[in-house]
Amino acid sequence: MNEFCKTIEALGSEIFTKHITQHATGANAPTLVFLHEGLGSIDLWREFPRELCEATGLEGFLYDRQGYGKSSPMWQERDANYLHEEAWKMLPAILDKSGIQNVILVGHSDGGTISLLFAGRFPERVSGVISEAAHVFIEEQTIRGIQDARMSYEFTNLRSKLASYHGDKTDPLFRSWTNTWLSPDFKNWNIEDELQKVRCPVLAIQGTEDRYGTERQVHSIVDKTAGRAEPFFVYGGSHTPHAHKDDVLPTMKKFVEQILSEM
Repeated sequence: MNEFCKTIEALGSEIFTKHITQHATGANAPTLVFLHEGLGSIDLWREFPRELCEATGLEGFLYDRQGYGKSSPMWQERDANYLHEEAWKMLPAILDKSGIQNVILVGHSDGGTISLLFAGRFPERVSGVISEAAHVFIEEQTIRGIQDARMSYEFTNLRSKLASYHGDKTDPLFRSWTNTWLSPDFKNWNIEDELQKVRCPVLAIQGTEDRYGTERQVHSIVDKTAGRAEPFFVYGGSHTPHAHKDDVLPTMKKFVEQILSEM
């Protein structure tokens, strides 16, 4: 297994990418595409993508979204449709540029929401979706969690931790994230109607101690998507379920293997 990084141009932005390659992957095998959270990056996934690729025998692909990590800075303010824009415009452009057609999406938080939106719009390209802590509607717990994060950014070392991944993009990134989710325009944000267009298998994962959302998010995903969907709750887990990899990695592996057996 090898890893290599490359910067590509997509829709006028410089996007930093990482490929995880296998020596004996089948020609028609899907690629595991990892989509990071609202304050995340390639590096914040740590070793988990490589471990899932090793467990499943599939190749992997990651990228820093615009404004994150080693990609180019944001050039405009976000609005309430920023996740739709990422799913329906930027992600397909990045996959096309990288020569990736068939995918299993592994999305964390914002990345989980992007995965579901992409799968509903481009069903022919998606063999499966694994969502971790995805949001499909706004909850009071989400708002409280982001308000708490704003306080932590001001009064703890959260800013310095994020700056080690995002550099001089940290302040505008954090401000954009909090301002968008706490804005009046976002209060009624909801993508549940889009879930009905998702026909591929879905594994919806959530930590029971997630401070940004409740189990209602998972139940909505499982109930409203059109294909086979299963929930998985990480008891005691936080907003980053894959941090509990002894529970999550085998569950993801089994889900991926079932998809491959049905292809």
